[in-house]
Amino acid sequence: MVVRRTIAGSVLVSLLFGALPASAAECLRGANAAGAEFGEVLPGEFGRHYIYPSAETLRYLRSKGMNVIRLPFRWERLQKKQFAEFDKVELKRLQETVATATGLGMTVVLDPSNFAMYYQKNIGSEDVPIEAFADFWRRLAPLFSGRDDIIYLIMNEPAFVTAQQWLPAANAAIAEVRKAGADNFVLVPGTIWTAAVHWYADQEGGSNAQVMRGVVDPMNHYGFDIHQYLDDDYSGTKTACNKVDEAIAGLERVTAWMEETGNRAFLGEFGGHARPDCYRGLARVVSLLNSRPDIWTGWTIWAAGDWWGDYPLSVQPLEDGLDRPQMVAIEPFIARKTPEERSCEALRRR
Repeated sequence: MVVRRTIAGSVLVSLLFGALPASAAECLRGANAAGAEFGEVLPGEFGRHYIYPSAETLRYLRSKGMNVIRLPFRWERLQKKQFAEFDKVELKRLQETVATATGLGMTVVLDPSNFAMYYQKNIGSEDVPIEAFADFWRRLAPLFSGRDDIIYLIMNEPAFVTAQQWLPAANAAIAEVRKAGADNFVLVPGTIWTAAVHWYADQEGGSNAQVMRGVVDPMNHYGFDIHQYLDDDYSGTKTACNKVDEAIAGLERVTAWMEETGNRAFLGEFGGHARPDCYRGLARVVSLLNSRPDIWTGWTIWAAGDWWGDYPLSVQPLEDGLDRPQMVAIEPFIARKTPEERSCEALRRR
């Protein structure tokens, strides 16, 4: 599925795009690089149940001008038991993938893709106390500490907890990141899959818009991970992108909330099928985000990855090396063209 490239070709990519210095703080535009979160068997067998993105896939994304990947992986594979040391083999896989991406000049968003669960038990339950989640970040944070090209997304899409239940876990994780001495940019999700259209949705104890004002970061160096799909139920699983207007309205409302509360955001997931209404919708989404570099640190489309096959939301190149139509639709919006985009206000330390 991946594009075959020679060593000379990858050198050319490096010459064309170079490594982004941390001081550049360019707005982030890229893709999810999926695979390490695949499989329902946990911890599972590498190469059978899951895989990390290949160097070829990462080089392809970089060749499109992308400067960030969001890297989903599973907590249970890195830390097989609560409060235990990390699995050395799995950690090496993660570190090697990060090294390949950053060596190409890309920022990496580390994304434990667990939906606020561990072995299907909710964080904050008797089975998975908040302290276990905090311990995970106590161990992970020092490993990539002090790097502007590594962003810590503390969790992917909390889905089966309320915002009120999730906030203490989020704050505990952030506290451990900072206690470890890591000054990396941190991303915090809301609940209900952290969707923009659900940011104001009623929940027991308060909406994301109400509760997530309570995020505490001693360094004030964080933003919110937001997701938004364009189909009928905003899940990305339906064919038609018939809720583009509603999705845009949700993103605009979240943008206003960020401005009101002095926060910033990153669109970690969005996508659509290979059809014209989705192409138009994707273009509208990234155009909106690109227009607000003071609020939006960037975006990663869902998704690239070596094992997607004919998955309808894939942006992995076709077997003949041609771009997927979704990549064609967003490619004009990848380049950081203005001074504001090349020196992204939303990424500045405060």
